Amino acid sequence: MTEQTPPTGQDERSIGDIVGEIASDLSNMVRSELELAKTEAKAEVAKAGKGAGMLGGAAVAGYFTLLFLSLFVMYLLGEGMDLQWAALIVFVVWAIIAAVLAVLGRSRLKTVDPSLERTQKTLKEDVQWAKNQK
Repeated sequence: MTEQTPPTGQDERSIGDIVGEIASDLSNMVRSELELAKTEAKAEVAKAGKGAGMLGGAAVAGYFTLLFLSLFVMYLLGEGMDLQWAALIVFVVWAIIAAVLAVLGRSRLKTVDPSLERTQKTLKEDVQWAKNQK
């Protein structure tokens, strides 16, 4: 049996030991929180990856849907005219749609402001607040 000293009401540890234990506990807590964050992030990334894969599959299916719809329209027009002219008409319609979307997309991209002014403003405010805390 080991001898135990009766509690005297005072802790026999030094301040350095107490601070060391607090630092160790804090370090362990931060490590476990980081591990939890990594685990949660991995799970969320896996879900996002599956969702992105499904969206990619939907895009391929949508492409084939438009392709076969275009072929249907081409053959439908081909009932009243030569098939070559029907194919040309379908091609021109898709070319016009592509051109309009390209012009609209380009003009929309020109309005993008990559400077993130609100974020810069709040970061400057945070820095100023931190300086005032000293």
